[in-house]
Amino acid sequence: MQAEQEVLSIHAATDRPAMEPLIRDFQTLNPNTRVEFVEYVTNDLFAAASKACQDGRALGDVLLSSGVDQLVKLTNDGCAHSVNLPETETVPRWANWRDEVFGFTFEPVVFVYNRAKVPVEDVPTTHLEIADLLRLKPETYQGRVGTYDIRQSGIGYLLAFNDSQQTTTTYGRLLESLGRAQAVVRCCTGEILDEIEAGRLLIGYNMLASYAYARIRAGANLGLVVPADYTLVLSRGAMIPAAASNATAGARFISYLLSNRGQTLAQREAFFFGFAGEAPAGLEGAASIVRTGIARPIAISPALLAVQDDERRRRFIADWSRSLVDMAKR
Repeated sequence: MQAEQEVLSIHAATDRPAMEPLIRDFQTLNPNTRVEFVEYVTNDLFAAASKACQDGRALGDVLLSSGVDQLVKLTNDGCAHSVNLPETETVPRWANWRDEVFGFTFEPVVFVYNRAKVPVEDVPTTHLEIADLLRLKPETYQGRVGTYDIRQSGIGYLLAFNDSQQTTTTYGRLLESLGRAQAVVRCCTGEILDEIEAGRLLIGYNMLASYAYARIRAGANLGLVVPADYTLVLSRGAMIPAAASNATAGARFISYLLSNRGQTLAQREAFFFGFAGEAPAGLEGAASIVRTGIARPIAISPALLAVQDDERRRRFIADWSRSLVDMAKR
């Protein structure tokens, strides 16, 4: 038996069950690498990584986060280690920022509902339809719709901000409808999906398809709708901190995530969608959101720095809170 030679420390705002098959396969290829996996919510990972960078130390060897705007901010602050990987040629240009932040997933943002409790005629297929449903059937959906609390969730804030950039009129109507329906806000995808499965909530708004589809595969009676007007797409980001003690192993892990082997396994066992945009079996909506032109990828680019601008962020969250949280208390 070969002796253990190195430790790869991964700090991640990504559910462990989703990453586990990928990490195990990576270790099959690298049997002398022990992987340490530390899990966070997005905002906590960003705060810890920022503090470590300011102190001149690294938070592990690889950061993984759905809050790609936060990774771009870290990169802009000089906190990232650049690596040149041949595998980056296989991902879209919008999923690689300066060879420092790499998108390794393709995750549509969808509506999720409880199949046993939401009648077919109520299932929304567009953002406007979900706004109208909440307005027209308040007695059914009052307090029964869930979404991210963008004050706590970095991914929730990123998705809400990008929603607002698609169409101002629709976003305003949607926010008002969610507020009047006393939408339930939670920090994390898992909490909302738990409540939909249990029937306490009927619909989840702006959910990551990867997590919802994993529940469906495990037998949950959930429906998943890819919105037909536009579908935001998140590419979960990977980054090596500038002061990483094992940047070589970090680069090897990112190379694996972007490789054909890693991508194939991720599509089969972890995140279920690939960069071509093909949907797995059993989804409602377009078979390929790329071919139909409804995909709106959140590009890993300098544009995300605007999302992290302190003043803009405070203003956006304050407006969201007034429209949604404060309205729900009335």
